[in-house]
Amino acid sequence: MSTSRRDSARVLVTGATGNTGRRVASRLAELGFPVRTAARGDRSPDSTAEHVRFDWADTSNHEDALRGVDRMYLVAPSFVDDPSVLMLPFIERAVERGVRRVVLLSSSAVPEGAPGLGTVHRALRERVPEWAVLQPSWFMQNFVDERHHHGASLKRDGLLVTATGEGRVGFVDARDIAEVAVRALADEQSHDTAHVITGPQALRYDDVAAVLSQAAGRPMRHVHASFDEAQRHMMDAGIPERYARLLSQLDESIRQGAESQVTQTVLRVTGQEPRSFEAFARAHSAFWTQAGARVG
Repeated sequence: MSTSRRDSARVLVTGATGNTGRRVASRLAELGFPVRTAARGDRSPDSTAEHVRFDWADTSNHEDALRGVDRMYLVAPSFVDDPSVLMLPFIERAVERGVRRVVLLSSSAVPEGAPGLGTVHRALRERVPEWAVLQPSWFMQNFVDERHHHGASLKRDGLLVTATGEGRVGFVDARDIAEVAVRALADEQSHDTAHVITGPQALRYDDVAAVLSQAAGRPMRHVHASFDEAQRHMMDAGIPERYARLLSQLDESIRQGAESQVTQTVLRVTGQEPRSFEAFARAHSAFWTQAGARVG
């Protein structure tokens, strides 16, 4: 697809320190787009980008974030029961100030119109001139992030604890999600659609444990937990009770087959095959054997 490099088309990237946001900002800069990164901290992960402090709940910094922006990438606030309450007024304000294109990071588990991000999805389709919604499956990076309950449990105990049973998930690399986001932001023609994004395989958590065992050179095991056991495990890892319950409910939907699909979105949109879980695990094997390994 062709790419529009309009010098006046400044792109706002929220969640700029996260798994997808920092990659989106970096790739857009490589393509020649002026980028403004936005996050709670004072510094950008990319020293070449303009940066603003940004908090979804603090509207006083929203004007600085939006000034001169034509396109934006939106990542929802973390651990918020209904992010639409914070996101919808910001989107309306953005459109009033001339933002024409919005790309939203949602989830394959959230259909259009559902509470929360599903409501934001519908608002983009109905109110924003140019839009795209990314609906990725579960991130491969969850297994190599000590801030995530899976990554922490694997590194410490060699255990994955879920209530997913034999359900399968099309785990996807955040790099591939970011590449789809970049195309949705940079292509001259707006995508105006929802992109369901997966990796090349749908795997059981038993399969994940087997791949990780081989990559790490140490035993990794999937514990088949009940709904309540999985919720308790997440709460013990510091996840708030209401959010842990939501995640346990998503485990149950995986058990029932809701995340077993595999799509061709990454190849179709970017022209590149998505990264396999085996390749990802090999590249990050040091995480389970070395302290302080970084997510990549």
